[in-house]
Amino acid sequence: MSKKEEKKEPIVTPISVMEWIIYMMGYALVLLVVSQFFKSFQLDYSYYGLYAFLAVVIIYILNKTIKPILFYLTLPITGATLGLFYPVLNVFILKLTDWILLDHFNLTNIWIAFFIAILIAIMNFLVEGLIIKPLVRRIKKYE
Repeated sequence: MSKKEEKKEPIVTPISVMEWIIYMMGYALVLLVVSQFFKSFQLDYSYYGLYAFLAVVIIYILNKTIKPILFYLTLPITGATLGLFYPVLNVFILKLTDWILLDHFNLTNIWIAFFIAILIAIMNFLVEGLIIKPLVRRIKKYE
């Protein structure tokens, strides 16, 4: 078999799809928990957390597409404020999600949104380290 005829590994494998779904479910759980703490952040609980999952997928897509552009555009102000402007980008992503999902994801108070963005980031870090990564390691072990 020549080098041109070698089989290449697929980019998307069932394990990578399962890993992505585990990450999204963990982050959806974080959104559901955070929405319980604040009255100005309401998430639609119908359909067993479907809107939390949709919100997480939308946030994921916005973080991969729009957030890098916004980061580069606001890099001077982020540097001048020693990184204190960065949570504003997270709030902007949350408000875009609010605009996309309409009544199913409501974020009414912009000042509380800063605390919510910081709390979501902290909880995502904890959930990823304590729950998601051990699950992914266990799944990859059986690969």
